[in-house]
Amino acid sequence: MNMKVNIAGVEWNNPVTVASGTFGSGAEFADYVDLNRLGAVTTKGVANVPWTGNPTPRVAETYGGMMNAVGLQNPGIDVFCERDIPFLRKYDTKIIVNVCGRSEQDYCEVVERLADEDVDMLEINISCPNVKEGGIAFGQNPKAAEEITKAVKRYAKQPVIMKLSPNVTSIAEMAKAVEAGGADAVSLINTITGMKIDINRKSFVLANKTGGVSGPAIHPIAVRMVYEAANAVKLPIIGMGGIITAEDAIEMILAGASAVSVGTANFHNPSVTMEIVDGIEAYMKAQGFDTVADMVGIVK
Repeated sequence: MNMKVNIAGVEWNNPVTVASGTFGSGAEFADYVDLNRLGAVTTKGVANVPWTGNPTPRVAETYGGMMNAVGLQNPGIDVFCERDIPFLRKYDTKIIVNVCGRSEQDYCEVVERLADEDVDMLEINISCPNVKEGGIAFGQNPKAAEEITKAVKRYAKQPVIMKLSPNVTSIAEMAKAVEAGGADAVSLINTITGMKIDINRKSFVLANKTGGVSGPAIHPIAVRMVYEAANAVKLPIIGMGGIITAEDAIEMILAGASAVSVGTANFHNPSVTMEIVDGIEAYMKAQGFDTVADMVGIVK
């Protein structure tokens, strides 16, 4: 039995990675997780210059999950290249760099800078507000999503994963748009926009008013969107959204995901990713699957 998966020509040791923004760039989890046991580590979003993020409070618990409006705080590409890549290279895992930006030029600068760095894949976060378009995310307009994909592909040396936003009318249409733009893979879903109000203080819980909802509460929505995207495009899909058990991850794979990404669960169970790897392996043995690929999208 073989746990390896091939995502856009890059071979992972198993189909499990972590969702960007929930794992830092690996260092803070290294005491709890054997990073060699992850198929890939997906880093926190990296921009061309340092971002301070949104004002606090910017994280809140919700029923069945959490909400965040961190605002992609990060130290910028220079610090990332000097500090984080050498750290991750010590481990037998693939490195996926999550790239964020506020304009096409921002994204392209980071991607161009990473072209000569020792990283394996790029995940482009198109949920960032596009300053040129008055703040609507690149990932909410099919034409903008296709254009940003094309632009990034001109500079990228590594395979490009486009991370799709669920805050759209048709996820299939968005997946087709980035496929048309030349994406090598897609990952979905990003967080769903939500709001929480403190009834005693009569004010918003998050300083930003709204935030991204993640965790088990959104899992069924994520499975549906992964299924729809998988049946709309020929690209490999990394499924995410509320995965907290191996069963949740297997659901994603049966719906059409070639790999899965674990996010919010890392906060309350730092060793969850290793438990999920073991659980997928046990399921494959019990069900007689020789490879992960044999399971992908078999529920029609």
